[in-house]
Amino acid sequence: MFTFESRVRYSEISEEGTLALGSVINYMQDCSTFQSESLGMGVEYLKEHKRVWLMNSWQLQIERLPVLGEQITIGTWPYGFKSMYGYRNFVIDDAQGNHLVKANSVWVFYDLEKKRPAKVTEEEIRGYGSGAKLEMDYAERKILMPEGGIPMEAFPVRRYQIDTNGHVNNGQYIRMAQEYIPQPFEVVGLRAEYRKSAVYGDMIYPVAAEAENGCVISLNDKDGKAFAVVLFQK
Repeated sequence: MFTFESRVRYSEISEEGTLALGSVINYMQDCSTFQSESLGMGVEYLKEHKRVWLMNSWQLQIERLPVLGEQITIGTWPYGFKSMYGYRNFVIDDAQGNHLVKANSVWVFYDLEKKRPAKVTEEEIRGYGSGAKLEMDYAERKILMPEGGIPMEAFPVRRYQIDTNGHVNNGQYIRMAQEYIPQPFEVVGLRAEYRKSAVYGDMIYPVAAEAENGCVISLNDKDGKAFAVVLFQK
């Protein structure tokens, strides 16, 4: 497992004083990025080889969210690579080593030059190793949009939402979707499916629908095709 330690900052919390969901995603994303950088397989390496790891899906299980000032340890490890896919677990632990948040993620290795997924080679995963799959209730990657979704006001993608790949960062979609939760509730689980990349200048057309165990927000293009679909579970 690759880990780094941190302390929850004021800039990372929600109005409830706990780590915001977008910040949870950022910590996990940073952890995997730090691991790649430490192995010499980070942003510059991928840029040079015209490759990128794209997020396909997230699944989070939340025991509790850490609070302002709390010491936390963020950890990650891959548990498998298959064809174009990489499978990676994450944890956020408290000072006693208890799992506060557990996560599963699926990534797609992508060839920027050929504009299509690329098969992962031994060279591209050297040093990562492969750990045991984290114990959690694994859900399907696909998220079905319930009937009766309500269209919301469209908005443009902003520059601050773009990352080094030139796309909206996956954590930004979570922040976007949160704005459209019909009735606020304590989120104990989150799933996100990423279907295509939004870029600066795109318009986002949100559709919100209540689900049996929470709500689903679909962030669509003008033709109704989803950039990302996010399920918030209560």
